[in-house]
Amino acid sequence: MRWRPDLWVGALIMFLRRKPRSLPEAPFDYEACLLACARGDQRALRRLYEQDSSRLLGVALRIARDKALAEDIVHDAFIKIWRGAASFDPDRGSARGWVFSVTRHLALNFVRNHHREVPLGEEHDDLAAADDDAVEFSARSGQIHHCLEQLDPARRRCILHAYVDGYSQSEIAQKLDTPLGTVKAWIKRSLAALRECMA
Repeated sequence: MRWRPDLWVGALIMFLRRKPRSLPEAPFDYEACLLACARGDQRALRRLYEQDSSRLLGVALRIARDKALAEDIVHDAFIKIWRGAASFDPDRGSARGWVFSVTRHLALNFVRNHHREVPLGEEHDDLAAADDDAVEFSARSGQIHHCLEQLDPARRRCILHAYVDGYSQSEIAQKLDTPLGTVKAWIKRSLAALRECMA
């Protein structure tokens, strides 16, 4: 796997900025969350955002290849999830898969419908107008790439699968043919190492 900082570093930076928290005891109940959203429970949408916004941003970044566009796509995805939660059908797939597919489809549709080339000269204007977040994103891209390179390859794959591909810890364990407890420990230790390296 070739690592592309411009595609995935934003999601990881957002995650590393959050206060450290312990791994959840019970798995997140996506189906119950969507049912609550369908009933108009805004707290459920907030919980879903806290659970998966950084992973969804990683998905959108891989497709849109632009941080600002990816953020817009994730914003639109949460609006669509909120409005369409009642249409989720558990017989057709998992709730988590539905949430991620909403984001993927929006990103793919955006890329298909708005494929644009930046005219010559506008690149400089856009760079001059970049906000603090974009500047920090660019500056920290190299740093996080360096920090990820310091991790053991298996641990690095765990982090990328979790925060770029949006895989659950169980899915990572299955994909890497590694015990779930080991994957959880690798992710926890790797995040601590990344936070320390990025400090």
